[in-house]
Amino acid sequence: MAQIYDFIYNLFPYLGAWLRGLLQSWGLPEDAILLIIGLIKAFLLANFGLIGFAILTYVERKIVARFQDRLGPNVAGPYGILQPVADGIKLLTKEDTMPAGADRWVYNLAPLIIATCALAPLVVIPFGPGAVGADLNIGVLYALAVGAGALVGVLMAGWGSNNKYALLGAFRAVAQLISYEIPAVFSVVVVVMVAGTMSTVGIVLAQDVPYLFVLPLAALVFLISGVAEVGRTPFDLLEAESEIVAGFHIEYSGMKFALVFLGEFIHALVVSALFAVLFLGGWRGPWLPPYLWTLIKMSVGIFLFFWLRATLPRIRIDQMLNLNWKFLTPLMILNLIGVALVDKGLRAAGATGGLWAAGMFAFNMAMLIGALGIPGYLGHRARMAAMASASGEEPEALEAVGAH
Repeated sequence: MAQIYDFIYNLFPYLGAWLRGLLQSWGLPEDAILLIIGLIKAFLLANFGLIGFAILTYVERKIVARFQDRLGPNVAGPYGILQPVADGIKLLTKEDTMPAGADRWVYNLAPLIIATCALAPLVVIPFGPGAVGADLNIGVLYALAVGAGALVGVLMAGWGSNNKYALLGAFRAVAQLISYEIPAVFSVVVVVMVAGTMSTVGIVLAQDVPYLFVLPLAALVFLISGVAEVGRTPFDLLEAESEIVAGFHIEYSGMKFALVFLGEFIHALVVSALFAVLFLGGWRGPWLPPYLWTLIKMSVGIFLFFWLRATLPRIRIDQMLNLNWKFLTPLMILNLIGVALVDKGLRAAGATGGLWAAGMFAFNMAMLIGALGIPGYLGHRARMAAMASASGEEPEALEAVGAH
């Protein structure tokens, strides 16, 4: 029984060792073995993303339907489980159109770039011990840099479509995606600074206490920034149908539209995976095999994406940019400085383990409470001043009335 449990727990290392031994028995050189193993890893990760895309389209419809007291997909197969298959057949057989004035190469390459840049960060996501495409020593930097490359595809789609609505959606992408990269990067820098490594595997191994309970402020800001970068509700200004029809991908149909859609869902999957790796301890957990823990923690982040879509309305673009530049970015700069000082002080005082985690948690919660309390107080004062100006009364009088 112990051997069976050990095999299940270390499934991927065992499979990797078996495959390497098989290839070596064929007399292949080491370079050829590494190439074949790399191609197999790429095939498995790409199919994980594609299968995840199909499953997520179904699960999101079902979850949002429950929130809105509807049934969701229920015709194609039992409980509608064949709906992704029906969607795939529809998109494969749908006419592929292109605007007469479109830039052919730019227009056609954009969906491919969006989908590729969304899939590429999966390479550094560790699903368990030894179950990672490539354990890069700059894994987090690679994931952020390659994932941000999808912005190039969005700009190409907007420009190449020769459509004003598409171009406006692309311009919004520049304003939104680049802006929210900044607090997201600051959140990751805080984690890297505390963990002492940029390797995703190293960050998981450093989390004896999940960083959600050590750096809650960084976790919250990373999640908010991730929602904005993916372009999900309430930050879906890039494809706001009430204002710009469908945004940067308005002129795409058939499989090109499917690639754009795939990019959005895979990007959400990658952000959820990074959140699990950076703040939830990755594959670490009791009893269950590590790769199951990774999938469970990724599912938590994905559910939050769906929950937000079903709950919150779309905000205005000025509110979105104000939230980033006037609140999240200054807050994360202060948090980065504060975490560095508190971490240094705690380690110098000899605090380790739970005591160190408690000190970091207390500092982060103090910053979070202050960050939420001070703007609330200032906003209240501004409203009282505006009401006083309109009514001709003194702000203090209105404050006294409000207090009673």
